[in-house]
Amino acid sequence: MKKTLILMAALALSLTPLAGQGRLRVSILGDSYSTFSGYIPAEYEQWYTGDTRKTDVTDVRQTWWWKVISEGGYLLEKNDSYSGATISYHGYHDQDYSERSFITRLTRLGSPDILLIFGGTNDSWAGAEAGVYKYEGQTREDLFTFRPAMARLLSEAQSRFPNVRIVFLINTGLRKEIAESIVEICRHYGVEYLQLKDIGKQSGHPNIAGMDAIARQVIDALKK
Repeated sequence: MKKTLILMAALALSLTPLAGQGRLRVSILGDSYSTFSGYIPAEYEQWYTGDTRKTDVTDVRQTWWWKVISEGGYLLEKNDSYSGATISYHGYHDQDYSERSFITRLTRLGSPDILLIFGGTNDSWAGAEAGVYKYEGQTREDLFTFRPAMARLLSEAQSRFPNVRIVFLINTGLRKEIAESIVEICRHYGVEYLQLKDIGKQSGHPNIAGMDAIARQVIDALKK
């Protein structure tokens, strides 16, 4: 009898999943909206630092991505978010932002099951030209305009991450041509997109309420 119980206990233990086993891994490719001091590469510029002069978001647990990971039951693979980053190579004051662009940082995302891309805000704010829809053969010069750069980003994301669920988050308040271009290019590649709405902001960035609104919408979208 005792031997039988020991064998049953051993079998039950062998069937018990290891901690974290089976949980989907999520990587975030973002800009300032997805930063928090200590949770992104140290050499990157960051916006969320706990400074109350900027926003009421002072704890990483208040960020949209932390809420999605925690409440959705996921594991964080990588958060590669760089404040001020653009999808195109066109930065503020006509600077070359290729080193921090979303395209350049695609190689730093680990091995996720789900990739959340949250960008386009700085392209909109920095005045990047929309450019033409160009889905292949983009030159470096082309990538200083938004549409060719967005197409390159999604094309390379799909090539680098086969069988990974990619979801593009679209901010509120973007210039019309930027928002419409994101939707058009996502549709071209069959990439999921989520048009966010009703985001509370402070200094142009999500406050606690805004972070929660983003998280709720992303969690709901990922359930579908």
